Amino acid sequence: MPPRTVEQVDVARYCGTWYEISSIPSKRQRNCTKTKAEYTLSGPGSVKVRNSCVRKGRTVSVAATASPLEGSGNAHLKVRFFRLFSADYLVIDLADDYSWAVVSNRSGSALWILSRTPYMHEGLYETILDRLRERGIDSSRLMKTMQ
Repeated sequence: MPPRTVEQVDVARYCGTWYEISSIPSKRQRNCTKTKAEYTLSGPGSVKVRNSCVRKGRTVSVAATASPLEGSGNAHLKVRFFRLFSADYLVIDLADDYSWAVVSNRSGSALWILSRTPYMHEGLYETILDRLRERGIDSSRLMKTMQ
């Protein structure tokens, strides 16, 4: 069963730069530092996404397009990479002021804690982890991202 999303996401407020504070690293993210995602409105029901990181001293990035699933309150996005494959992106926790977010995939095997700033106060980070644990979400495999 997929993790429960937040009820509503204001896509315009969600757009902008998000810095990865921690994640369950995928193979594509190994040896990455300074990981971030940039979201830009690109028309009705569509958002351009650029994920980037620094690997071996060089910035690498990938572009994608995200579209909210109807009836999800914009909290469940279908993200398409290179028009070849897609991934589900679920906003499962979000600060009222959109200063931080927690995102997962449908299976819960991927998890990201994101912030509008490259660094997060440790007390806030621990509060977010507590919120995840209260919901039964396994955060034990999260690894902090070097910014």
